[in-house]
Amino acid sequence: MNEPDNNGDANSSRPKLEMRPDDEVVDFTHKRVEKIEGFEILNCVETVCLRQNLIKKIEGLTTLTSLVCLDLYDNQIEVIENLTELVNLDQLDLSFNFISSIQNLETLVKLTRLYLVQNRISSIENLSTLTNLTVLELGNNKLRRIENLEVLTNLEQLYLGGNKIAALENLQHLSKLRILSVQQNRIVKIEGLECLLELEEVYLSDNGIEVIEGLQCNLNLRTLDLGNNRVANLENVAMLTEMEELWLNDNELSDIRQLKECQNMTKIETIYLEGNPLQKNDSTGYRRKVKLNMPESLKQIDATWCK
Repeated sequence: MNEPDNNGDANSSRPKLEMRPDDEVVDFTHKRVEKIEGFEILNCVETVCLRQNLIKKIEGLTTLTSLVCLDLYDNQIEVIENLTELVNLDQLDLSFNFISSIQNLETLVKLTRLYLVQNRISSIENLSTLTNLTVLELGNNKLRRIENLEVLTNLEQLYLGGNKIAALENLQHLSKLRILSVQQNRIVKIEGLECLLELEEVYLSDNGIEVIEGLQCNLNLRTLDLGNNRVANLENVAMLTEMEELWLNDNELSDIRQLKECQNMTKIETIYLEGNPLQKNDSTGYRRKVKLNMPESLKQIDATWCK
């Protein structure tokens, strides 16, 4: 019969993190890590991944000045802190934590990607020094306004889905923006996009939009997602000749003839219209009529390939 191990009862459930001084990548995903410790032995590490652990506090990393990527996705962190010395960070992921405010990032001026998905953040703030950001992800927080982004002129991708934002505003300085996602918010009007000439993808599904408008300057749009809104008329999109994907499912479109508005979209490959009256009221002839009224480039109607 084996004798019980009494030498380490207190630490028996704590994983042993094996690291070598010359490690460039350290990955302890889903290892039940509760505390960041022992990392000071690393001399040249560039990537530290501590996803899906039990970490409550950011600590023990201040000596890792060579760090380029830090991933603390899915932990129990409440405060952004103790990152000041990590001046070479390019990517920081603090998604799926309990963070209530954006703070203590001022020295991380080399950051290009910042992920703060699924936290408790109520305000976009304290990002004024992060002028090299190209990707900012703030989906599934408690935001009510788009604000304080004026200096982020290098931003190319902005994700704000799953918040409580009521208006598209304060975006005019983001001249390099290519992807804008504001799905599942409280938007009722498409506006404020006139200066975003580089926009290629706009995601506005699950809002309260009734009219398609305000896109006359966004001639580079390739994807437009307006699914699950209140749109009754397909209009004001004829000039979007670069369009490849158009999502209008679960709206109030009833007249198949309105698809003539898409005739100039000679690059379009996908259109979603299911859940509209024009599909519900003519389930047998729906797909054939869509195909007849769309450009020949169309390859997919809803989730099904065209024959």
